[in-house]
Amino acid sequence: MASTEQETKGSVTLKGSSDLVKEYLDYGINSILYQRGIYPAETFVPAEHFGITMYMSTDEKIKSFLKSVLEQIRDWLCQKKMQKVSLIISNSATKEVLERWDFKVQYEGDGNATESGKTVGNKDFTLIQKEIRSVLRQISGTVSFLPLLDCLCTFDLQVYTVTDCEVPQEWDETQPCFIANAQEMPLRTFSTSLHRVETHVSYKAE
Repeated sequence: MASTEQETKGSVTLKGSSDLVKEYLDYGINSILYQRGIYPAETFVPAEHFGITMYMSTDEKIKSFLKSVLEQIRDWLCQKKMQKVSLIISNSATKEVLERWDFKVQYEGDGNATESGKTVGNKDFTLIQKEIRSVLRQISGTVSFLPLLDCLCTFDLQVYTVTDCEVPQEWDETQPCFIANAQEMPLRTFSTSLHRVETHVSYKAE
């Protein structure tokens, strides 16, 4: 993958690992917006990545918003300041939270520094891609059991960082979003050996 720094033996650097997590979030979030019908299907186009076909938004506002947030997240991943990002889906009329997708990040491989000072993972790149592919396939399959969203919905992203993190001025501070009478389902986890990402979906029980 051109955007990812790779070392010998197919392992990734901390920057490369951060790029992979950013790309997973980009494709995962777009897939959720498509699968859950937050925007019309005709505003998405198929794109192949990680060996599978995903659907990506063509809406310039959405693309710009996600690009800005995800680039900041990638920087925080490199600095080990990122904890979690939540995708919040709400009823646009009542503002009631209907679904929350949590992407939780843990840091691994603290002792894997090379002579050049770079932190390098010990996991094969193809295995990392396989794990990410499995989670993305699972996200695509959630439409089969999640309740139908039969109203106009909006989405937002909430980013959780360590307390001493400098946040961009244009970002607002918000309270966590909770779902009344919620059910939660964990999805598969993937690890680059430097970042471990757990994905959960919480939804309003019918």
